[in-house]
Amino acid sequence: MIAAFFDHALSLSARDWLFGFAFYYPLFMAWIWIIGGLWFYYRRERDAVHRHGPDHPAPIDNPPPCSILIPCFNEEDNIRDTVAYALATIYPDFEVIAVNDGSTDTTPAILDELAAAQPRLRVIHFAENQGKAIALRAGALAARSDYLITIDGDAMLHPHAAQWMVRHLAGGPRVGAVTGNPRILNRSSLLGKIQVGEFSSIIGLIKRSQRTYGRIFTVSGVIAGFNRAALQRVGYWNEDMVTEDIDVSWRLQMDHWDIRFEPEALCYIYMPETLRGLWKQRLRWAQGGVEVLLRYAPDLFKWRARRFWGIALEYFMSVTWSYVMLLIFILFFLGLVIPLPRDWTVATLLPQWNGMLLGITCLTQFLVSLFIDRHYERNGFLRIYFWVIWYPLLYWVLSMLTAVVSLPKTLLRVRRSRARWTSPDRGLRPTRQDEP
Repeated sequence: MIAAFFDHALSLSARDWLFGFAFYYPLFMAWIWIIGGLWFYYRRERDAVHRHGPDHPAPIDNPPPCSILIPCFNEEDNIRDTVAYALATIYPDFEVIAVNDGSTDTTPAILDELAAAQPRLRVIHFAENQGKAIALRAGALAARSDYLITIDGDAMLHPHAAQWMVRHLAGGPRVGAVTGNPRILNRSSLLGKIQVGEFSSIIGLIKRSQRTYGRIFTVSGVIAGFNRAALQRVGYWNEDMVTEDIDVSWRLQMDHWDIRFEPEALCYIYMPETLRGLWKQRLRWAQGGVEVLLRYAPDLFKWRARRFWGIALEYFMSVTWSYVMLLIFILFFLGLVIPLPRDWTVATLLPQWNGMLLGITCLTQFLVSLFIDRHYERNGFLRIYFWVIWYPLLYWVLSMLTAVVSLPKTLLRVRRSRARWTSPDRGLRPTRQDEP
């Protein structure tokens, strides 16, 4: 039987291999995510949801102090709300540290005004923009607590999110970080509605499954908690990486620190709602993934990093899949212009039986993940399901293109140059009923 299998494999054409990988890889990963996500939900999440829920966090014996860090750059439209929600945190002992990273708008004046009225708020000013990693490091070094919660300058923290996160950080000696559960605020456009489903059915499910299998690709840069001792061991955030959150997640786990996912730790955010803004955001994410893969590839071959092999292999295969899909598209359009050898001819891009099977699996994944995530959405999950079914049409193509572009962009990037940030596309502002 084994010999027959290899004989059949060797008899396949290059086109068969391409189409086989393009079809079976996402099919296999979808079921990996579904199984891992369901396992996480029934073993780690369901009881907490029914007993507590986001508004009733599990108690902590002798809760330690925590520090909420807000690095910000040109956030005059958002920083008042962000600071107000952070200060509304329901936790016995906490402080808020806002780091103004050389803003050129009215952000510094707004922060000084708020600090004068709020004794829990401290402000650090940089004369020039240094990059988010440097801003985070300054906040961490200035913090009075060993447990740090970082949020973006436009994020609105749920009042009980800090307690949900500190419960993990103080609950185990090897817990280096915990990632929270971002929720999309702006959902008035088609892109906004699709992203609501994406964060529920794609990102949330993947984080649940990765936690089940042992390692998480990255904490969320929007909301994450850190043990300062763990950060100190790995050297805090690297200033030359495009995505400091992916980089620090890899270094922490390769140093044998545990990263956990807490779906009850909610944070409300704005996302891009223009194709240009979405492209820039996703290209940055893709470039950050390629950067860490290239930088830490030698360390991955060490036996001590074996628990990280699954995550690294998954990302490598996803980049490979993007290039395979690009090649299939190129072969199809070339075939319309010039005759190609039979083994390299792509007759159609329309889904056949295998495409239908992949589509059904995709819809099953969306349904399962939205069912799990329904506790954190005030809108009915079937309403979100209607919009998320359009996800593959746009976002698979977008993910493919950003992965293809990110590899040469990363290879050509000047090494050791400091990564600085610009204000991203925040999308359309919500109406009153959309507010958290």
